[in-house]
Amino acid sequence: MISVSPLPRLTRITLAISSVALAVALAGCGDKSVAQGPGAMPPAEVSVITVAPTSLAITTELPGRLEASRVAQVRARAAGIVLKRVFREGSDVKSGDVLYRIDPAPFQATYASTEAAVAKAEATQLQASLKAQRYKPLVEQNAVSKQEYDDVVAAQKQTTADVAAARAARQSAGLNLSYATVTAPISGRIGRAQVTEGALVGQGEATPLATIQQIDPVYVNLTQSSADALRLQRAMASGKLKSLGQGQAKVTLVTEDGREHPQAGKLLFSEVSVDESSGAVSLRAEFPNPDHFLLPGMYVRARLQQAVNDQAITVPQQAVVRGPEGTSVMVVGSDGKVATRAIKADTAQGDRWIVSDGLKAGDQVIVEGLQKIKPGAPVKAMPWTKAAANQPPPASQPNVGANPGADAKTSAGAKPAASDSAQKPGQKT
Repeated sequence: MISVSPLPRLTRITLAISSVALAVALAGCGDKSVAQGPGAMPPAEVSVITVAPTSLAITTELPGRLEASRVAQVRARAAGIVLKRVFREGSDVKSGDVLYRIDPAPFQATYASTEAAVAKAEATQLQASLKAQRYKPLVEQNAVSKQEYDDVVAAQKQTTADVAAARAARQSAGLNLSYATVTAPISGRIGRAQVTEGALVGQGEATPLATIQQIDPVYVNLTQSSADALRLQRAMASGKLKSLGQGQAKVTLVTEDGREHPQAGKLLFSEVSVDESSGAVSLRAEFPNPDHFLLPGMYVRARLQQAVNDQAITVPQQAVVRGPEGTSVMVVGSDGKVATRAIKADTAQGDRWIVSDGLKAGDQVIVEGLQKIKPGAPVKAMPWTKAAANQPPPASQPNVGANPGADAKTSAGAKPAASDSAQKPGQKT
């Protein structure tokens, strides 16, 4: 039987000391791993903008409808049969161009009759004038009575009046004769013909023949709610907004397909009363239309500059968060930590919100990186640029820079996995 001798006392003490040292070392390693945990991660990077007041034109987008700047309804002013239509439907005509020809024969006969009446009246006037000239020296010599001379002078004046009446009748007959040739009252584009050759027109009423519309320039009639108009006026009265000068309000037209008209318009006037049925105020703007692309009756939208805010504060729309508690943004405080700031932003201008309350000059508003932060967390603020924000990330690294903490964690976790797999073939089984 083999006997095992006990270890010497000194050896046991040495082993005990080594065990304590190993435990202390392991405890130190554990503390180090804790120190390198999530609490010691570097602050997340966020993109921020520094709020600065700027001059901004207050633009309102209003619905509207196009209307021709001038409209003329061509009507028959003379009764008769239409002999010929001269114009081509849908063409451009100039003022004075012949459109229709009505049978002029009756009017020519009437005019000739008035010509004869004028000649007769002038002959009678001449006879009366000569008689008055002969009687004048005779009445001075008492060769004729004054009564006879007065009768001759009165007859002369009556013939003068008859001549004037005959000439007026001739002028009226001439006008009726000219009405037989129907001309364009204005320049513009003429529509379809409403009568054809052989039609009887002008019998008891002025028969419509065609319509001419002038669409260069073209008008757009806009409507704005009275509440918005009142709010704008109060803002200008308080000094928050500055009114644009007469004729300086720029208007941009957006057609039904969403495209902007290449030429800007100008605001002509705003109604001084509110429509009782709709509660809206009517405005009118004018736009050049040399290509006749804009047609009357089209529904459009107009972006109207109504005032200027010299101290406007704006933030990108992506930085604004709307929730049940209201509208807010995330800001970076002076201590480098994230804080939630409630704001008031009711008006949009392009891709930015106009902030009327809640921010001041110098505040740092977080635009990108909102998904990886929370209030009270320290962050590293980086300037935000729109060009960089719109640039797509590389295809090989789609998430680089989007979430530094997550990427570092993923990389740290991937490396040990690769190391473990490399050691597996050499492990003992």
